[in-house]
Amino acid sequence: MTPGARIAAAIEVIDAVRGGAPAERALTNWARGARYAGSKDRAAVRDHVFAVLRRWRSCAARGGGDGARALLIGLLRGQGIDPDTLFTGVGHTPPALSDTERAAGRAPDEAEMRDLPDWLWPRFEAALGDGAAQAVEMLRHRAPVTLRVNTRRMSRSAAQAALAREGIVSRPLDVAEMALHVLEGERKISMSSLYRTGAVELQDASSQAAMEALDLPVGARVLDYCAGGGGKTLALAARLDGEWFAHDTSARRMSDLPARAARAGAEVRLCETQELQGFAPFDAVLCDVPCSGSGTWRRGPQAKWDLTPGGLEELGRLQQDILGQAADLVAPGGRLIYCTCSVFIEENEGIIDSFSCKSDDWVCAESRRWPISGTGDGFFLAQLIREH
Repeated sequence: MTPGARIAAAIEVIDAVRGGAPAERALTNWARGARYAGSKDRAAVRDHVFAVLRRWRSCAARGGGDGARALLIGLLRGQGIDPDTLFTGVGHTPPALSDTERAAGRAPDEAEMRDLPDWLWPRFEAALGDGAAQAVEMLRHRAPVTLRVNTRRMSRSAAQAALAREGIVSRPLDVAEMALHVLEGERKISMSSLYRTGAVELQDASSQAAMEALDLPVGARVLDYCAGGGGKTLALAARLDGEWFAHDTSARRMSDLPARAARAGAEVRLCETQELQGFAPFDAVLCDVPCSGSGTWRRGPQAKWDLTPGGLEELGRLQQDILGQAADLVAPGGRLIYCTCSVFIEENEGIIDSFSCKSDDWVCAESRRWPISGTGDGFFLAQLIREH
């Protein structure tokens, strides 16, 4: 595909997104109908689509509207590329720009350059203070690709050297002991021998750091209550000896966990909801609760445009319910561990304060934030101890 043809494909996908389709589904549907597109073409189209989703408002300002075509025109202008060079109407490129399109567009104002719905900016300010502007700027760019080295398989330095031999260049990060920031060859990871044998896993550095911050006793019985793919359980099992249990309200989300655990050399027992009381009490219950994901919006940028004030309130109610359910499964003296990939106070300190006020049995021993940065997502962790 030519560069112009890739722009035309991105316009098609953005049109589907504007019609309500999730971006990943729209990209998959396009790829199924574009058998001629190679892996580099698919990657380029994806990059265009996600760049627009991260910068929707500023693209709309520069392109003179929020139609798919205008958004791609705005994206190119923001990248310093003259749209006339790609909108030529030749072959599979988009039709040439009209005089109206050439005249349309302007420099984005301050609010548009944040590339957020206006109602969200005060929440970033309230949570992050002077760091809010830097955080939302980070969300306008691609997320870092980070690996977690499985200490049960090899050291970080050995993994770094082995990855380099496969064309994957990385550097160690200070934020987490086993984190490697991938600098080159990220698309080779899934086929890497280290990835296929469980020596490395894809995991954000902030998430890795949060799991390293948990000081659990040897042999602890630990339940991952909202396990999803089980990445946090595997991170804990890689450095601690214990009994590992995983639960999710959707068993489908855990479908890959047994195979991943086997590759990683870990044993994780999957639990249905009705089985949990039979396995309780646990020394620790980890609640990586559903949240806005505001600390990860550069990875899933569509979510920031889909979130509503009512949706944020509903998430808060769900988070409180999950904490209450999980608390009943913790042994006396045990830990209830709460975490989100959100930056908002309403989903973090606010939830912990509300939960603590409703019960005299729990004390918050620690709460920490990791910022949105060039090497990690925004993340929040709180550890509560059951005193009675």
